Amino acid sequence: MQPRISMITLGTKNLRRATDFYAQGLGFPQLKMAEGDITFFTLSSTWLALYPWDLLAADATIDPKGSGFRGVTFSHNVGNEEEVLALFDAAKQAGAQCLKVPQKTEWGGFSGYFSDLDDHVWEIAFNPFFWPGPQDHHA
Repeated sequence: MQPRISMITLGTKNLRRATDFYAQGLGFPQLKMAEGDITFFTLSSTWLALYPWDLLAADATIDPKGSGFRGVTFSHNVGNEEEVLALFDAAKQAGAQCLKVPQKTEWGGFSGYFSDLDDHVWEIAFNPFFWPGPQDHHA
């Protein structure tokens, strides 16, 4: 049986700009760009795909003009508070909009929120109690 891989696909209004944001701003490892219409990043057993906004909406048969909070956030978990700060700063330098500066959380972790170039909401987080990734990769 083939291993199961989850993939998150984000609609983007400017594929090249979004690709640069994730590759250079967040340091995500770019897997490949296929036929100029989609970019893939590998994220430790999960892939992130970027696809033109209107084409993604058409594929899902929904109106592409939605705006505002979409009821979903994405979280990128790192190994300590310093990594949260460094990655958050890199995202801001790449064009992210700060929504909540990184800070101690009520649950004992450390996190901050930003929106990317297409207003997708991301959290950069450190959870000292739980590592959501593969057990052999936790520091």
